[in-house]
Amino acid sequence: MTDPAVDPARNPTGPAPRGLDLDRLAAYLSTHLPELVTGPLSARLVTGGRSNLTYLLRGGDREVVLRRPPLGHVLATAHDMAREHRVISALAPTEVPVPGALLFCPDDEVIGAPFYLMEKVDGVVYRSRSQTDRLTDGQRRDLALAMMDTLAALHTVEPAAVGLADFGRPDGYLARQVRRWAGQLDRSRSRPLPGIDELRDALAGSVPEGANAGRIVHGDYRLDNLLAAVGPVAVRAVLDWEMATLGDPLADLGLLLTYWDVLGDSDAAEGNPVADGLGPRAGFPAGAELIDRYAGHGDVDVGPLHWHVALGCFKLAVICEGIHYRHTLGQTLGGGFDRIGELVAPLVEHGLHAVREN
Repeated sequence: MTDPAVDPARNPTGPAPRGLDLDRLAAYLSTHLPELVTGPLSARLVTGGRSNLTYLLRGGDREVVLRRPPLGHVLATAHDMAREHRVISALAPTEVPVPGALLFCPDDEVIGAPFYLMEKVDGVVYRSRSQTDRLTDGQRRDLALAMMDTLAALHTVEPAAVGLADFGRPDGYLARQVRRWAGQLDRSRSRPLPGIDELRDALAGSVPEGANAGRIVHGDYRLDNLLAAVGPVAVRAVLDWEMATLGDPLADLGLLLTYWDVLGDSDAAEGNPVADGLGPRAGFPAGAELIDRYAGHGDVDVGPLHWHVALGCFKLAVICEGIHYRHTLGQTLGGGFDRIGELVAPLVEHGLHAVREN
């Protein structure tokens, strides 16, 4: 992963970053992946991620990626390492680019939480305007279209063909999403959130049938969950599969449009690490063009997306509120978390507008 967001402050010979116990990890790997431990272990935190923690782990001449849940206040099932490891293992032989899975450890005695290791993939995670502004107009457009082609490829994978027939419960997926994120909201409340309960109730009272249910859904598909390359433009790997399941692919589209058109056009998102560098304001094509590209490269009936955008707004508002709550407790690593709470209000406002339009 050639990623400018790797924390440069990590001294390879100094203490381990928070969230890792390198002595315990080295002892575990010496038994389960001895080819990695050919020298002292060192680790660097990859900053920029807002949920699960990602580290570059080096042992001898080899560098791999370690993923573990966040510290402290962790919402049940929202940071499931086993799911991430299983889905990238299953997708390895498909056209969906994923890092190679190396090892899964369910034992939280090793570093304090379950974790997995995957191969490092060369590429760039585009997280900010300082990065995307360096791209040409053509590169930005090609990158956005490649993002949609990759999502269409994911949604055309037959779950049973890759061993994921039991990866989720497609029936009732959208209604469960509303209930799930409502429950996450109740466990993350730390301040008044005007309008969010109204949005929750409006979504619960208008759930669509979900005719496309049964596809593999990423759950948080967006530009900065991709490792990309330019010259030529390509998606090298899709990352952050912690919320993947079987469900309605329109949920992925609705959330993507929430990042792209809602936050990408919000004053609150300017300079904010969740949405900075996305959408038409940053010189990318509008969401409508992205949806047209997706529809032309897959077999999903797209149809109206107002309800799914409203769900995306609600889901992302809850995620941001959870991150805000962890930040107030001092349980976040890296920078940029102090502003994430500012996004909740505009997300709720747009979600209410979208669900009424639906």
